[in-house]
Amino acid sequence: MSYYEEYSRSLNQTETFWREKARSVDWFTFPEKILSKNEKGLYRWFEGGKLNTCYLSLDFHVDNGRGDQDALIYDSAVTDTIRKFTYKELRDHTARFAGLLSDLGVEKGDTVVIYMPSIPEAVIGMLACARLGAIHSVVFGGFAPHELAIRIEDTKPKVILSASCGIEFQRIIPYKPLIDQALQETNHQPDYHVILQRDQHKAELVSEKEIDWNEAVKTAKPADYVTVDSFDPLYILYTSGTTGKPKGVVRDNGGHAVAMKYSMAAVYDTHPGEVFWAASDVGWQVAHSYTVYGPLINGSTSVLFEGKPIRTPDAGTFWRVMSQHKVKTFFTAPTAVRAIKKEDPEGKFIRKFDLSALKYFFVAGERCDIATYEWATKMLQKPVIDHWWQTESGSPMLCNMAGYGLDKIKPGSVGKPVPGYDIQVISPDGKILGPNEEGLIVIRLPLGPGCLPTLWQDDEDFINSYLSMYEGFYLTGDGGYRDEDNDFYIMGRIDDVINVSGHRLSTGEMEEIVAAHPAVAECAVVGIADDLKGQRPVGFVVIKDGWEDAAETLEDELVKEIRGKVGPIAVFKSVVIVKRLPKTRSGKTLRKVIRKMADGEEFKMPSTIEDPKTIDELRQSMEQKKVGVAFTH
Repeated sequence: MSYYEEYSRSLNQTETFWREKARSVDWFTFPEKILSKNEKGLYRWFEGGKLNTCYLSLDFHVDNGRGDQDALIYDSAVTDTIRKFTYKELRDHTARFAGLLSDLGVEKGDTVVIYMPSIPEAVIGMLACARLGAIHSVVFGGFAPHELAIRIEDTKPKVILSASCGIEFQRIIPYKPLIDQALQETNHQPDYHVILQRDQHKAELVSEKEIDWNEAVKTAKPADYVTVDSFDPLYILYTSGTTGKPKGVVRDNGGHAVAMKYSMAAVYDTHPGEVFWAASDVGWQVAHSYTVYGPLINGSTSVLFEGKPIRTPDAGTFWRVMSQHKVKTFFTAPTAVRAIKKEDPEGKFIRKFDLSALKYFFVAGERCDIATYEWATKMLQKPVIDHWWQTESGSPMLCNMAGYGLDKIKPGSVGKPVPGYDIQVISPDGKILGPNEEGLIVIRLPLGPGCLPTLWQDDEDFINSYLSMYEGFYLTGDGGYRDEDNDFYIMGRIDDVINVSGHRLSTGEMEEIVAAHPAVAECAVVGIADDLKGQRPVGFVVIKDGWEDAAETLEDELVKEIRGKVGPIAVFKSVVIVKRLPKTRSGKTLRKVIRKMADGEEFKMPSTIEDPKTIDELRQSMEQKKVGVAFTH
């Protein structure tokens, strides 16, 4: 069946469509209702269904002839280690660790916080929680103690799982002092803290509550999977909120399982036995969906990578992993591609490896500028597919879907709506806009299976944050437009749309133009305060290695380009050359921080920042250029 037929069915015969997709999942009890509403009017999927996500991810495949197939390939570029786990081996490790958690009192409905690097034990911990019906909340291993404390206080875990350290390039980061500090800040104290001792650093265990992972698991007896309800939470994952308090996105078991199984084939054209690699840290949404649950529920082989796209040891690491493990489908953030491009603009490392197994190269997490898309396409000679989704959705909502046969790829577009998502562009006053009219991206309710049903213990904030502004629609927080073919273009967060002399302009569009300059490795265009115009855009640019001589004329050239392609109305007249852009650890540029710094507003150093030194470097560059209210008065 074609994409267009499937998409039409998903909107016009919604329950029939999703009942059909739900049958691909091995339920213990098939759902009584496909779509329903609870007493607060919130949509729920697959009422009455009984299942277990760990069973679907492991036991089902062992019982159906895939026990000896590789389930997980752990490739650590920072420790020079490769470990492979068959489905049977991963099932056995998980069952035994679930037994340990059970011995520590963890039961169905309890919460467990996981604060670990991208290592197999993190995956085993997640699956073991799912096996018991416990709810895991993975916190990115680089988060500061305060952010960890907030999440501990909110989830109130019975147990914390951690490793003795993480590894950032060559730097060893002990985790236990961070957890100890977090526990000093929170009122809630977990019953136990289970610590995996890594060879690179040993943590000192000083309390009976602190348990050595490897020693304790030796005597644990394997635990069987328990039956959970479709509505029961599988995990909580926190995402930034506008109030400063992180929002606990809840993922349920039933809708999530169906969404994962459907998207692996329909979006990624990846099938049982094939190798899938999402190059994301286990603490982020991408890894939850497409390192752990999606590939395993699908019966595929998943690559778990510990390292960076560069300097571990070089810009050829990604290509080495793809070649060595015969990856068919790859997924990363555009930031990673730009980092590789900056180190290896001619693609010399790419040509060192056999990438014949690679069929698709997906990017998401931030806007993929056309220059980055064109570089990757030229160097790889493979389809480079941008697509769009959020922590809240858990799986793609806009994509050029490989499973239905790729349409012509349009650079800059994130593709068409995924079946199940009625996506519209509206004006601020709620009017639905036509093709090529830029506005707010919203989704007509109900959202597809696997999307957040609510926020952790906070229905009110869920409704206020996402559902209250436009009745009957979910507000995504992103702006953009669609063309005549219903292909969508996401231009960035609503905050990235600036108002220059009463005209709404997209900084995303200007970034496309700046990024296309041959000297530019990566960039951010940010609207800063202007006494006359209200706001004006400023470009912050990282220059490619070997193009330093272009710095003298770069500003004039970019101003001319913006003036020619956007018009004088853009008032683009300043370019600040920086060593690095400040980013989160997941690769998103901190545009709001840049804007607040330029405007002289107070801002809190984000806990997710990859390197705080980039803020000082940026401040110095602004001062030298005399850009921004804070540096001109």
